[in-house]
Amino acid sequence: MTRLRLQSSFELLVTLSVGLAVLLPVVVLAFVQLSSATTSLSAVEAQQGASKMASIATLVGSEGPPAKQLIEITIPQGVRYIYVGTTGNGVGHEIIFEVNSPHGLSYITSYTPVNISGNLGGIVATGTYLINVSAQSACPGQTSASCVYITPVV
Repeated sequence: MTRLRLQSSFELLVTLSVGLAVLLPVVVLAFVQLSSATTSLSAVEAQQGASKMASIATLVGSEGPPAKQLIEITIPQGVRYIYVGTTGNGVGHEIIFEVNSPHGLSYITSYTPVNISGNLGGIVATGTYLINVSAQSACPGQTSASCVYITPVV
């Protein structure tokens, strides 16, 4: 009688062990895929934010001074810095999101045909922010050209 109970307990233990051995790689693969999806989502959200700022800057720049517009931008997880104009925040034509990824830093950029400048480097926490986009007759640091200045609303 006790031998029969030991045999059934051993069979149950073997069955559960095989089930766990099959299930463990599936769980690990699911976590890897979830991490990859989160990174891809951050990149897509950063591209949407950069494109939105670039299109509004183009619109405001084409209207000229004193045009301005207030926009709402969602900053995704992993953003380290946001450059406006150039990587030194000078006058340029790009909005650049510097994003952490599992493979190092990624740079998500969006081009605008108008001169832009500004400073959004202080915005790195995940969340939604109001951004002021205004046409200027003279850009800070370059008084000879008009530009669009992009700053956070404080």
